[in-house]
Amino acid sequence: MDELEATEDHLPRTTSVLAVCAHPDDESFGLGAALSSWAEHGTRTSVLCFTHGEASTLGANDGNLHRLRAEELAMAAEELGVGTVRLLEHPDGRLADAPIDQLSSELRLAMEQAGASLLLVFDEGGITGHPDHVRATEVATAVGGDAGIPVLGWALTESVAGQLTDQFGANFVGRAPDSIDLVVEVDRVRQRRAIRCHVSQSTENPVLWRRLELQGNRETFRWLVR
Repeated sequence: MDELEATEDHLPRTTSVLAVCAHPDDESFGLGAALSSWAEHGTRTSVLCFTHGEASTLGANDGNLHRLRAEELAMAAEELGVGTVRLLEHPDGRLADAPIDQLSSELRLAMEQAGASLLLVFDEGGITGHPDHVRATEVATAVGGDAGIPVLGWALTESVAGQLTDQFGANFVGRAPDSIDLVVEVDRVRQRRAIRCHVSQSTENPVLWRRLELQGNRETFRWLVR
């Protein structure tokens, strides 16, 4: 990743960050290092999660995933220093079927409650191509653009995405160096603690642990709305 040339090497200074996620664990597996870093520097952080993640094939033998993953999200958010979590009831795997006006209205309410000055989301394409991830980012980008609030997308480099795709057969979305706006050095201690709160999803998840290994102590971001 030494070839990366970004315009910034630190997270943007802002007063209140709202992470917009599709599933419990997105806030930790993907956005956790950024959220914990902002929290440690005094920025208010909040999470809006559209689904309970009840359709996951991971942890399917652990009982009621709808309830369990809500509990895991609450514990992980505390580890990350997140002040407020709003967990909605949209069906897992069918977020794209929800009316855009409804999702936008729910996001605007969460933004108002959080006093959000920045939205944090998965990159366009949802990192893994998951339609729920894609939808959450689409809604945040549209609402942020309308409201004049910047939207920052957590991204993977094409190198990391390519290695994950080759090793695991998934279609990870990566970005070329000239598409990356921020390359940030991160401390993953709190993120890793938060990840372990999501026991049902992290215990047998080699893709997650390999991604973190490939990323090392760097995270990359793109501005989706400036």
